Amino acid sequence: MNRDALTTPLLDASPDTALPSRYGFEVPARVESVSCARRRVSERLDHWAIGGDTRDTALLIVSELVTNAVVHTGGHLVSCQLALAGGHLRITVQDQGSAPSGPRVCHGLEEERGRGLLLVEAVSAAWGTYDRECGTGRVVWAELPYDGAPFETAWPC
Repeated sequence: MNRDALTTPLLDASPDTALPSRYGFEVPARVESVSCARRRVSERLDHWAIGGDTRDTALLIVSELVTNAVVHTGGHLVSCQLALAGGHLRITVQDQGSAPSGPRVCHGLEEERGRGLLLVEAVSAAWGTYDRECGTGRVVWAELPYDGAPFETAWPC
């Protein structure tokens, strides 16, 4: 099977822990793939014991970025990567094609669409976008603070 940047697994082991510090996957560029991406990210965050606001916000960001990649680009695949480093959880979504202007934040309240990146901007510690180094497409990333403390799995009475 021929593999490229979108199909190469993005897993590596951190030398300091038994848990991988990066995780990546790809989904078809279809609307129904947004829920698949959320599920995979949710499973990985559970595996890393990341919960609370960080988990909820990460799932919201993944939903918005994967939706943008599916709706606004002409590619066949969307890749997603999670990385834990330097006190942050970084979420990266890459598509295979984009409109010439690339993603933009819409501030107008009258627009029905285009608020996803405004939402990402509001809930992220930092975010950005850049063109893929090879071929067409864009990369959009967002970071959330992460203190490394696992969340409580038991619900209080």
